[in-house]
Amino acid sequence: MRISVRITPVATAVVLLLVNCSSRVVQSFVVPHPHSGRLSAVQVKAKEEESSSPSVATASSTKVKEIGLLTFDLDDTLYPIAPVVRDANDAFVKAMERYGFDGVNAFDIVNTGMKVREELALTDPEKAAGLTHTEIREMAIRREMERIIFERKLKETADDWATPVEDLSPIVKKHAQNWARAEVSESVLQQVLTSWEMERHHSAERHLFPGVVDALKKIKQEHPNVIIGAVTDGRANPKLMTFTLAPYFDFCMSWEDEQGGRQKFFRELNKVESTPELTWIYDAARHKYALLKQAQDAISSVKNNEEIKPLVWPDSYDDLVWIHVGDDLAFDVGGSAACGAKTILVELPKSSGQTAPFRFDTTIKQPDWATTTKQELESRIRMNEVAREMVSVEINSLERLPIAINQILRDEA
Repeated sequence: MRISVRITPVATAVVLLLVNCSSRVVQSFVVPHPHSGRLSAVQVKAKEEESSSPSVATASSTKVKEIGLLTFDLDDTLYPIAPVVRDANDAFVKAMERYGFDGVNAFDIVNTGMKVREELALTDPEKAAGLTHTEIREMAIRREMERIIFERKLKETADDWATPVEDLSPIVKKHAQNWARAEVSESVLQQVLTSWEMERHHSAERHLFPGVVDALKKIKQEHPNVIIGAVTDGRANPKLMTFTLAPYFDFCMSWEDEQGGRQKFFRELNKVESTPELTWIYDAARHKYALLKQAQDAISSVKNNEEIKPLVWPDSYDDLVWIHVGDDLAFDVGGSAACGAKTILVELPKSSGQTAPFRFDTTIKQPDWATTTKQELESRIRMNEVAREMVSVEINSLERLPIAINQILRDEA
């Protein structure tokens, strides 16, 4: 059976349109950073060229470096931290109520945490400077529990004695304080803390910046052997965000897991004349990468019947590019660049809710959840200015992340 096809003028026009569209080549370019002369905001421009153009052949044959390690900051880089902390604080209030601690305000934990740190700074400034977010939060929860138990004990005693609470003697109040400290249940305290941390992760998944998952998916498709990790100063862990980030991350390094380096860093950060260094946490991330890369190579060598390259730390796999992505000039850009990383600064539109602008001015009111001291803020401002020169690429949306990575790899070739 023969089938005849009639070509109409409309069909011809459609075919020509498709041919013209197929010759459209999408190219990326990077404009100079206004402060450093380095690469800054990544932009995408569509340019019509003939498919046989020499420039197309050149682009297809351009040699690029291979990326080995891609690390991310989490808070305010992949999601806004302000609503996440707000949701976690609400979960803290509900958890306290479940265990009989009614009347707690969502920001009581923040205010109490700041007070605890300030009190400790009067007697042991170095210890106060080295406290982790989790330690401050745990101390604040304990203090709130003790306060509620103490107030209840005073009222109970006053009712038994048929006297106003304010008329109770100092010795009675002292015994009530001791009672409150002993009455706090460690298991209940940990349950409340866990409720806070669980909601923090759930909320982060709900508030991911647009394009995050799609960008990670594309990066994995274009660079299947890349090892992706997180470097964070808090307790967030992408491996616990099972519905969004977990499939794409291979490891997470928390500052709180490296206590020695963290305490030294924050002690230096609180000194007026100091040059605190963050190399310890990024060196730890590189070491983790080296171990994972060795295991990855071992699997490939067995499959391909090849001999594996031995692990020689810290020199192993330095021929591959390491890129770190973050929103903080001092902690993300400066710290990782000092260890050899290329850097991508994520500076989103103001509507995104990033809090980085608060870290450039001591006169601006800090976020309600922040526990940063004035000395720390002043040190970070100095570090920010130094780190400006270390920005490799700056992006204003996460959708542009894969393009920024490929731009760095081309420039490194």
